[in-house]
Amino acid sequence: GAVMCCCGPCAMYRRSALLLLLDQYETQLFRGKPSDFGEDRHLTILMLKAGLRTEYVPDAIAATIVPDRLGPYLRQQLRWARSTFRDTLLALRLLPSLDRYLTLDVVGQNLGPLLLALSVVAGLAQFVLTATVPWSAVVMI
Repeated sequence: GAVMCCCGPCAMYRRSALLLLLDQYETQLFRGKPSDFGEDRHLTILMLKAGLRTEYVPDAIAATIVPDRLGPYLRQQLRWARSTFRDTLLALRLLPSLDRYLTLDVVGQNLGPLLLALSVVAGLAQFVLTATVPWSAVVMI
């Protein structure tokens, strides 16, 4: 009964639900400025906060454009990571009322990248300071 991010090109909403949340959705700010990223995740969280359901439909078919080169792919991933971190703060109060798996998913989405960054920094520090290959960091990464 809950999905944390209904992807923009693949999502469908009831008109009545959108009208209920339109003002909050259109006035989304990030650090005091209008936000232009992560709108699909933000809308999903607004839906859940309003007590509405979001569902995954495994047999749905949708078409979208995806990055086919590394540069655009990395920009997409950075955009998604920013919206994940930002909107996690909005979702924290929701988590106790949702399925435990969603809590695990949100924790993983936020801790995974942080642990990866920590592993890279620790590995580089070990290499610079000791001139040894940081095998534990390499394995972690």
